[in-house]
Amino acid sequence: MEQSSFQDEQTVRHQFDSLCKLALKSEVINYEKHMAYRQKYEVMLSELSEKELSRLFIMEEHEMETHRFQVLGYDIEVKDALIAEALQTLTEKKRNVVLLSYFMDMSDADIAREMNLVRSTINEHRRRSLELMRKNMEESANEKK
Repeated sequence: MEQSSFQDEQTVRHQFDSLCKLALKSEVINYEKHMAYRQKYEVMLSELSEKELSRLFIMEEHEMETHRFQVLGYDIEVKDALIAEALQTLTEKKRNVVLLSYFMDMSDADIAREMNLVRSTINEHRRRSLELMRKNMEESANEKK
């Protein structure tokens, strides 16, 4: 009787192993189908071109009060009213140095070349301009309080 019970137990184990293998094979097939579907219909964002990326969203810009400054043929737009107000208090040379430096990302040497000045003069104009702007912006902020 022990032999029969051992054989029944072996049969049940083989049946269970067979069922597990069948389930795993089925899962592999489902996974491979899913991955094939994803590969066919999905693309990583990093693989999209600029044109394709731009179609995925809309950037809505509201009409904001902007201030425009003309500097050496460049049209520079300043969106922050407080900064624009502080820039308007500067002399034209100092304003031009700040705008070219911070809004056009030009180096001191490039600005000096464009304005026919010495590089150290540009550095000094920028330093003094920032001090004046800071002072004007602080005064403006204190007045609003």
